[in-house]
This record gives sequence, structure tokens and C-alpha cells, in this order.
Amino acid sequence: MEYSHIQWTHHTFNPWFGCTEVSPECAACYARVLMAERLKRCEWGRGAARILTAPANWREPLRWERKAAAEGTRYRVFCASLADVFDEEVDDSWRDRLFEEVIGATPHLDWLLLTKRPEKAASYLARFVDATGQFPPNWWFGVTVGIHTSVPRIDVATTIPARVRFVSAEPLLSAVDLTPWLARGDIHWVIAGGESWQIRHQPRPMNPAWARDLRDQCVAAGASFFFKQWGAHDERCEYVGKRDVGRLLDGVEWSQVPR
Repeated sequence: MEYSHIQWTHHTFNPWFGCTEVSPECAACYARVLMAERLKRCEWGRGAARILTAPANWREPLRWERKAAAEGTRYRVFCASLADVFDEEVDDSWRDRLFEEVIGATPHLDWLLLTKRPEKAASYLARFVDATGQFPPNWWFGVTVGIHTSVPRIDVATTIPARVRFVSAEPLLSAVDLTPWLARGDIHWVIAGGESWQIRHQPRPMNPAWARDLRDQCVAAGASFFFKQWGAHDERCEYVGKRDVGRLLDGVEWSQVPR
């Protein structure tokens, strides 16, 4: 999708549709409801076939690349907002095509590779490490850590030699301590936000103290912090709906992105 509505990226690109829930952050998955239940574009869950998107869609990042090169600028591309790049149900041949034909051919785009499966990512991506032990500088790697039980993902993520490593704490469902990794410079960017997607029940509330704590951790470590949204609850944890809460945290819009 060109000009994504996701505030921390410019574009989104989905090479395929479909996924499987793996942790509490997935309970109100907007992608499942949108693609599997409402639009009937794919099935969901373990054993369900993933759906490769159309050739025209695969050509879009090449167009963004030409535009970025002509303008002398860079665009961030969130890869797989309706899937997971490192989903075990996806054959490596699809990933090979993604990295070789699209990601590897677009050096003016910064690719945001966000996953809940860092073990699979580490295994697959090892083939792309260069002689200096690094990935191409435009491959950014992130893991979802919206609850304390998902924190172990960070230990795996920090073994991946990306120039930018980030954490998406959305939906933020508990206090999360990232201090050890931030202090060592292992995590460069934190995105935080409450749950906004309403699926048969009110979205789960985010305690404002959790968001403030992540902000303070980033400030102390000199890491970038991006507060995406409150979700559907305000700073008093009262349900008001996602359209009315905005994204100011203590009166400040936090929109930091690593260089």
C-alpha cells in the first residue's frame, strides 16, 4: 500500500496473506478479521494455505525505488502488515523471491522486517550476512514485544546483525522492561501503542504508566521512541473509542525514527 496509514512507515508491502496467532498480542488480530473473516481473501491458522499476492503488487516497491532514487530520498516500507515474513507455513522459495527480487533490488528503501518469529528469521537470514558480518544497511529488523512474556524474543533478535533493530510494543498489554538491551545499544527504536481494533469486545486497555515507562527508558538510553496511539482508551484508562484519543503522550507527539 502506497502512503500507508501506519504512522511509522511510508508504505506497506504484503508479499502474501495469512498467518497464525502465536502469542497474547495476536488475540485481536486485525489482519485475521479483515482478510480471513470479512474479505474471505485467505484462510488463517496453522495448516492453512498462504496466498501469494498479484504480480502487479510485487512491482510496486520497484516503482517506489525509482521514485526515491530520483528524489534523493528514502522511504520506509513495512513488510507484511497482513502476514509474517518468517511464518513457518511459508515456503522458503517465496522468501527467496521476496529478498532477491524485491528487497535486494531496492537499496533506496528501508525495509522494516517485523516478526513474532525471530528464531526462524535468524535461521533464514544467516545466508545474507556479508564479509563484515552485517546485513545491507536498509534491512531493519524488529520483534513484537507487547507483553512481558514476549521479552525473550529480544535475545534472539539481538543476534541478527541489522543496522537498526527495533521493538514494536503494540498492543502494549503490560509493563515491559527493555533497559538491558537499550543500555547496550542492542535496540535502537521502540514503537509503542495501545490496542485499537475492536473485535467482538472492547479493545484491551493500556495503562498509561506502561507507555511512559517505555518512553523514559528510551530517553535515558538515547534510543528513538515512537508513540503510535493510545488505542481506544484515554489517559485515565476510560474507553472513548480510537478516533477521540489521539497520540499525544503527556502533551507531546513522540515521532522519533532512527537515521
